[in-house]
Amino acid sequence: MGEIEQRPTPGSRLGAPENSGISTLEHGQKPPPMPSGKLMSIKIQMLDDTQEAFEVPQRAPGKVLLDAVCNHLNLVEGDYFGLEFPDHKKITVWLDLLKPIVKQIRRPKHVVVKFVVKFFPPDHTQLQEELTRYLFALQVKQDLAQGRLTCNDTSAALLISHIVQSEIGDFDEASDREHLAKNKYIPQQDALEDKIVEFHHNHIGQTPAESDFQLLEIARRLEMYGIRLYPAKDREGTKINLAVANTGILVFQGFTKINAFNWAKVRKLSFKRKRFLIKLRPDVNSSYQDTLEFLMASRDFCKSFWKICVEHHAFFRLFEEPKPKPKPVLFSRGSSFRFSGRTQKQVLDYVKEGGHKKVQFERKHSKIHSIRSLAMQPTEPNSEVPKQAQQSASLTLGEGAESPGSQSCQPGKELNVSAQESGPPRSPAAQKSPAGSMPADGAVRATVEEEEEEVVKDRTQQSRPQPPQPSTELSINSQGGAAPANAILSPNLSPDTKQASPLVSPLLNDQAGPRTDDEEDGRRKRFPTDKAYFIAKEVSTTERTYLKDLEVITSWFQSTVSKEDSMPETLKSLIFPNFEPLHKFHTNFLKEIEQRLALWEGRSNAHLRGDYQRIGDVMLKNIQDMKQLAAHLWKHSEALEALETSIRGSRRLESLCRDFELQKVCYLPLNTFLLRPLHRLMHYKQVLERLCKHHPPSHADFRDCRAALAEITEMAAQLHGTMIKMENFQKLHELKKDLIGVDNLVIPGREFIRLGSLSKLSGKGLQQRMFFLFNDVLLYTSRGLTASNQFKVHGQLPLYGMTIEESEDEWGVPHCLTLRGQRQSIIVAASSRSEMEKWVEDIQMAIDLAEKSSGPAPEFLASSPPDNKMAVLPLAAESPEEAAGDQESEDDLSASRTSLERQAPHRGNTMVHVCWHRNTSVSMVDFSVAVENQLSGNLLRKFKNSNGWQKLWVVFTNFCLFFYKSHQDNHPLASLPLLGYSLTVPSEAEDIHKDHVFKLHFKSHVYYFRAESEYTFERWMEVIRSATSSASRAHVLSHKESHMY
Repeated sequence: MGEIEQRPTPGSRLGAPENSGISTLEHGQKPPPMPSGKLMSIKIQMLDDTQEAFEVPQRAPGKVLLDAVCNHLNLVEGDYFGLEFPDHKKITVWLDLLKPIVKQIRRPKHVVVKFVVKFFPPDHTQLQEELTRYLFALQVKQDLAQGRLTCNDTSAALLISHIVQSEIGDFDEASDREHLAKNKYIPQQDALEDKIVEFHHNHIGQTPAESDFQLLEIARRLEMYGIRLYPAKDREGTKINLAVANTGILVFQGFTKINAFNWAKVRKLSFKRKRFLIKLRPDVNSSYQDTLEFLMASRDFCKSFWKICVEHHAFFRLFEEPKPKPKPVLFSRGSSFRFSGRTQKQVLDYVKEGGHKKVQFERKHSKIHSIRSLAMQPTEPNSEVPKQAQQSASLTLGEGAESPGSQSCQPGKELNVSAQESGPPRSPAAQKSPAGSMPADGAVRATVEEEEEEVVKDRTQQSRPQPPQPSTELSINSQGGAAPANAILSPNLSPDTKQASPLVSPLLNDQAGPRTDDEEDGRRKRFPTDKAYFIAKEVSTTERTYLKDLEVITSWFQSTVSKEDSMPETLKSLIFPNFEPLHKFHTNFLKEIEQRLALWEGRSNAHLRGDYQRIGDVMLKNIQDMKQLAAHLWKHSEALEALETSIRGSRRLESLCRDFELQKVCYLPLNTFLLRPLHRLMHYKQVLERLCKHHPPSHADFRDCRAALAEITEMAAQLHGTMIKMENFQKLHELKKDLIGVDNLVIPGREFIRLGSLSKLSGKGLQQRMFFLFNDVLLYTSRGLTASNQFKVHGQLPLYGMTIEESEDEWGVPHCLTLRGQRQSIIVAASSRSEMEKWVEDIQMAIDLAEKSSGPAPEFLASSPPDNKMAVLPLAAESPEEAAGDQESEDDLSASRTSLERQAPHRGNTMVHVCWHRNTSVSMVDFSVAVENQLSGNLLRKFKNSNGWQKLWVVFTNFCLFFYKSHQDNHPLASLPLLGYSLTVPSEAEDIHKDHVFKLHFKSHVYYFRAESEYTFERWMEVIRSATSSASRAHVLSHKESHMY
């Protein structure tokens, strides 16, 4: 390496001379000394096509030249850029910042080095400086002209229209056509001229800075944005292209992305001669081999791609620059190359601190000059994000907009929008858009295993600058920030993964949202402080979620069904006519509640405030009216049974329902939504019980609350038995989708009791298995290697005649049990003592029930839904030998596919998979408790290493927190399953100086949530605790008895 090598620091990356007016040095540091020696002149081609000559010492490292270019441009965020040049073999390579320039550029007089964008962040709002965004816009313009940024005609015309607006200003048709005739922005531009002019007409009043912002907003959604293709072949000799991006390594065939390997799944990158190797983290769920191999044109070409991959990983995923490896004493092995410079987090932190002067710059191709303010701006790091013109933004919403029931946007549609965002978009200045976004792929749940997998030495970035503008809109990204609202976002780091994970979502990774502390504090002080008010507000917030759940059936599912002739008319008439009256009724009910809360808060008719600090009268009136809808409620169980029966008899209907469940709006299993009206009755009952307990008998609202409680208790008692049967029926059908090797899981009399992960002891040692306990049989399974992510049944143990005993001493395995059946015995181990006790309790209870009845008992038959067509078929036969039962089939083991194949949609986000990855279990009683403990509302969320709080709409249901930008959204942005998490309040050492804050913690994942009042804080603690700690059997029995009215 060069003799002048110095350890770069977060502040020295762009160390500027004193006369530049910019200081990027840390406090107390001095600029690095320039190496002495002979100077050489190097020509640099800028992004605006001008050329500048720079003189640097021959022995200087590449960093000196890049710093000189950044200083010349007064560029603060220079870390996103790099210098590229053709080497002696005519291969375009990046200038190594640590090596001497003379060793890299052999003939500097004959080489033109290009200054270009090297690292493309996931969201342009992470670029804080107008100059930086201008340079990025020039790069997009260059890529368009060179054919590197491919897109459809509409996107191309829209991009060019913003470039034209930036260069010549407002629309004038004659000027436009003259300008387009002189400037060619894209091949075959003539065919798009009319469309460009039409789009340009909508940008009137847009400044060059706003045009740059719009240009990057559109470009970042294109599949080829920031992509440089490296030709290669896979193991089968198929020609492909490799690329690297902020999310990981991408595989293209032509210009179509066919696969992606995100950083979280990559364990090691290496190259051997012409072979580029990607070593993946072990994952039984993946169909890929442990190491993927690609053949490139030459060793130099392969090494060049490997180096840029190393740099991308370090820049986007590490907290700080990796430390240099110690030099070997005798022999060196492998490359000593490492990333040099600030990481993206360090860049964002530096710019966020502010204090640098803004200087003016000239747009070479623009008739409109842009001047950056010379004033100091230490407190508003993103104050330069321009306002977005509504007219121009609306053009990005034209294609790909979802309507109720529509599928996610198809590949090749560059302009994608979320379903609820098809209206006029808000400007970036009115959005929560601080720092970054993900490539869109239509799903919001990430694969389960991604939470605990990180690249070696990887540190997810935890803090991001945020804009000063208050807003209610937020979009999510992998690096931590928000994106403009018209993007469809995925929590998964992999751009091509269709099914995202409940375990981690970018929303829960690291972005820092707008700081709303003072705003929320002031607002909270104006609210009523009476506990009854917050109970009434809970009715309102949960009613909003309930209406959205009804719309999944009445709007989205009905729209999907109407487009295909796969559902019998009798089934349609059984489902939709029984849900639509409920939706209409509860829409009016919600309006009445919100009107009452407005009076209560004094937002209107303040002189009547004292008469309206109550909710019992509204509840009583509507519950009495609701009794007239009881006939529709009775039909829901029938509808659920008829739907499942029809699915079994029609592959087309099964396929339709399966595809609908993959849509983002269907965030829970479809059949769960059919039971929502029954669950809602329990919620009303709980709310009224709390109101009656809170009010003294003399209170004006007590009589109405007690009368409403009596009415709802009567309705709930009549439907309670049906609800218990339907919950079991629904759970059996849900589990059936996760299992392979079961001929007929849903039979009369079978009841689900518990599922969870246990380790099974065999000749190979302890192996993780998934166990399913029913009232007549215990199944054990393993997760297959197929794309469906289902669990393959290895064996079954009938409970009749089974014995269970603890055997830790016998086998020397902690928390070990021996299950002795009449034909087979197995040894299993739980992850903890408490888990073992839960399994022992439930298995023993199931054995006792089986002993009392050699077959399904009459009461079980009566409690199961009638289904005369369901024959009692046996489960898949168990293997004759235990060891054989644990062998994976050849079909499973040969299920790996080439890198060119996409992953098929799978059920990788169900509760079964959560238990598998969290190594825990959950019982049917836990499910029943979770159904009653649903909650919705606004919470402020903070990450462990972030400074501020971000407001989100949060829904708790099904052991999971679902996060939305606002209560008006149709689908969640991300989700967080809570099984395995611990729930506490922050300690003083954590420096959380706010009231009503609770903490969720799992391994290294820590989240803080802040409620608006003591009551809501206690309610969130109560419901989340029900998900993080399973109910005991004793609690179960008392719980069930409490509902026998």
